[in-house]
Amino acid sequence: MATKGTVKGIIANLVIVGVTDPVSQNEICYISDGDTRLMAEVIKIIGKDVYVQVFESTRGLKVGADVEFAEHMLEVALGPGLLSRNLDGLQNDLDKMEGVFLKRGEYTFPLDKEKLWDFKPIAQAGDIMTAGDWLGEVDENFQPHKIMIPFKMTGKYTIKSIIGAGKYTINETIAVVTDEENNDIPLTMVQYWPVKKAVMAYKDKPRPFKLLETGVRVIDTANPIVEGGTGFIPGAFGTGKTVLQHAISKQAEADIVIMAACGERANEVVEIFTEFPHLVDSHTGRKLMERTIIIANTSNMPVAAREASVYTAMTIAEYYRSMGLKVLLMADSTSRWAQALREQSNRLEELPGPDAFPMDLSAIISNFYGRAGYVILNNNNTGSITFIGTVSPAGGNLKEPVTENTKKVARCFYALEQERADKKRYPAVNPIDSYSKYLEYPEFVEYISKRISADWIDNVDELKTRMQRGKEISEQINILGDDGVPLDYHITFWKSELIDFVMLQQDAFDDIDSVTPVDRQKDILDRVIALCRTEFKFANFNEVMDYFKKMINIMKQMNYSVYQSEEYHSYDKQLDMLVKERKIA
Repeated sequence: MATKGTVKGIIANLVIVGVTDPVSQNEICYISDGDTRLMAEVIKIIGKDVYVQVFESTRGLKVGADVEFAEHMLEVALGPGLLSRNLDGLQNDLDKMEGVFLKRGEYTFPLDKEKLWDFKPIAQAGDIMTAGDWLGEVDENFQPHKIMIPFKMTGKYTIKSIIGAGKYTINETIAVVTDEENNDIPLTMVQYWPVKKAVMAYKDKPRPFKLLETGVRVIDTANPIVEGGTGFIPGAFGTGKTVLQHAISKQAEADIVIMAACGERANEVVEIFTEFPHLVDSHTGRKLMERTIIIANTSNMPVAAREASVYTAMTIAEYYRSMGLKVLLMADSTSRWAQALREQSNRLEELPGPDAFPMDLSAIISNFYGRAGYVILNNNNTGSITFIGTVSPAGGNLKEPVTENTKKVARCFYALEQERADKKRYPAVNPIDSYSKYLEYPEFVEYISKRISADWIDNVDELKTRMQRGKEISEQINILGDDGVPLDYHITFWKSELIDFVMLQQDAFDDIDSVTPVDRQKDILDRVIALCRTEFKFANFNEVMDYFKKMINIMKQMNYSVYQSEEYHSYDKQLDMLVKERKIA
């Protein structure tokens, strides 16, 4: 029988409940406020006092209100029909809700219970299966959506019967399995899983090594991320975090895209809702929204719901990964998530860490990022979750706790710089401070050597070295003046500017330059490195500046041209003629 309790105290969204029977950590409960039932989660238990965080506003709630515990953790419903949905952090379908504002205590089921799905069995009677194994599949927006043995089921199960091909609703029994104690268990297309617990229904989780192509040169070439990798994008307001995330989600080679707005400003979330339905998927030619799920919690929503949204997004991503799909999960902004954790910690009167964040913030972030990754499923198929979060440090301070703790666990660091944004050098990713630790992985080096070329990583290292040297010389020129440094310094500086303008900067509003395939990126990299290694003759620094500005202009026009087109080759010829003018034989 479900435990019941009574409200004893209210501190904003933190409610103290008195109980007589046992309750569990992270258990869900419902608080009765007149005709409204407010969902809450147990976050602390001290004797017979239970502290719960309420996912709604507690305005008007009174001491003495009845509380009923649900005997399960915060769960999400997993089944066909999640794609193209607009959900909130509790997995409510926002499109089913009425009115401009969300009503307190209104919860909607995320899936369509009436829709008929064209089911095709994969397994057959007599097969022995475990959690995560595929029973059959349905077509969901042109994606093969696998129906699996529920993740909650432990041990081995024998299929007693499985339904034939046909059209069925999500709640119809599609298979009956027998457990090791000869109990028959009916299965439907829907299963439930607690969001705070990682899905472990796979055979192995090796280190990821396959390049995830995003079409963004400063990422793919300079600081590559891999399928199943992790990265984060810190930056001050106005440096382009959201725009860069949107560009990656539109262009990356992923089967499923999940956008988690965990504390964004409302106008940024509105941009996602209005922009994504109109975007054309460059990979399929259909609408991008067909393979996208949006989970939205704005900054003005309750803290508890904001904190839950990232876990909901990750759990849905794990579900699709278990189907052997490549999932790209974008969270904006994890700083708001961390602030939600801080508020909860403060209300619980816990010992504060740096900047009043929880003492265990590092462990929380590490555990969450650790749920992403590249996995080998029980049937030897592979799936992956690539996770990229943004961090919004106050005042652009990259030394604050959330950025520092995220840097410890994320393998890729894309530092957005205010100075570059002010100069309109987009994407404003600092090429020197940013890094990708995947460049050090032997598996990745071997993969890249076969996929692109054996000298690719050496060229990338040289590119970064030249950018670093160019920055140092730029600072010397600013102090000593143009006449105060040798001519060679000017040449080295302008070679670094050539790399910056041609390789690292990109026009997100141009159909051609916005997406650069890896083969074309290699061509640009090889061309730029070859020019940087070329010796030129100049009489003074003015000649250096004028010459390299012409070179940069020609190569930028090449970036705007269709690859290997007549226009492209005409600029190529102009570049060759320009190089011959001052090249030292």
